Amino acid sequence: MIPLPKHRNGSPPVNKSSVLAQILSVLTAELAALTRAAQGAFAAATDPDSKAENKYDTRTLEASYVARGQAQRVAELQQAVQAFGALSGHELESGAAVTLGALVSLSLSGETTYYFLGPFAGGTEITHEGSEVVVITPASALGQKLMGRRAGESIPMQPGLSARIATVQ
Repeated sequence: MIPLPKHRNGSPPVNKSSVLAQILSVLTAELAALTRAAQGAFAAATDPDSKAENKYDTRTLEASYVARGQAQRVAELQQAVQAFGALSGHELESGAAVTLGALVSLSLSGETTYYFLGPFAGGTEITHEGSEVVVITPASALGQKLMGRRAGESIPMQPGLSARIATVQ
């Protein structure tokens, strides 16, 4: 089952370049915060005062695991920021198929939902001009259903429930 974020009916149209800039801003802020945390974890793992007091003391080992995990997450976020920075904020031509970098609006039961098809950072949510926009990736269930589709086509969302692709930007 694919969750659908709720949006107000009649909300203003969402601007793709502004959405992309806002996603980049969120990812950049998250990267900065995580980088600081990773530096703190590295400092804790390499601090001479944190060496084991006895053979059962695993503080240094645990701190090194945390530092390693945070360093990997920083690398992933750096890759995401670079990938989103390389995307074009220009709207796609009328009738274009959904592809990486597309901003898609779906219509279901009178509600409009917005999704940005990004290379990374699936699940990132932003609120843009009163509308929630969720980043999805081509590997996600919804991303797989949307790839290659065009405005006006319907896609199955839940058993017995289909959404219509309202716009592809």
